Amino acid sequence: MKKLTNPLFLIMGLVAGFAFTAQAADKQTLCPIMIEDEIDTEEFVEYKGVKVFMCCGTCVKMWDKNPDYFAAVSKEQAPQLEKVAPKDVKPMKQLFCPVYTDTRVHPKSPFIEHKGKKVYFAKTRAKSRFEADPAKYEKNLPK
Repeated sequence: MKKLTNPLFLIMGLVAGFAFTAQAADKQTLCPIMIEDEIDTEEFVEYKGVKVFMCCGTCVKMWDKNPDYFAAVSKEQAPQLEKVAPKDVKPMKQLFCPVYTDTRVHPKSPFIEHKGKKVYFAKTRAKSRFEADPAKYEKNLPK
């Protein structure tokens, strides 16, 4: 088998790879976790063979905690998930953190019982802030 060592082939490969990443990023502009933040093309996950771009490493870590759930609820921000997202995963009634209101929550997120209902948080810091002053954040809970 002959190796392709011609620099032209290497350059063509790099350009094709960059074009693929740029094309995928063109379709997705917002992070599927922090839905108001723009993506960073260097921060992404591979989900069932599809690249999903995030805004930061924190969102990559959050995605990794429950990828099937996030894939199912993030198709608006990441349309490339439409073909691979699980159909049997249903969104929770509470989609977002009451403290960090643009950040998604999922069934494995930290939570507390508040007025007889589970309240989910994007991270433990948000949970602590809510517990310190629930009245400040209650307006952000689903009705």
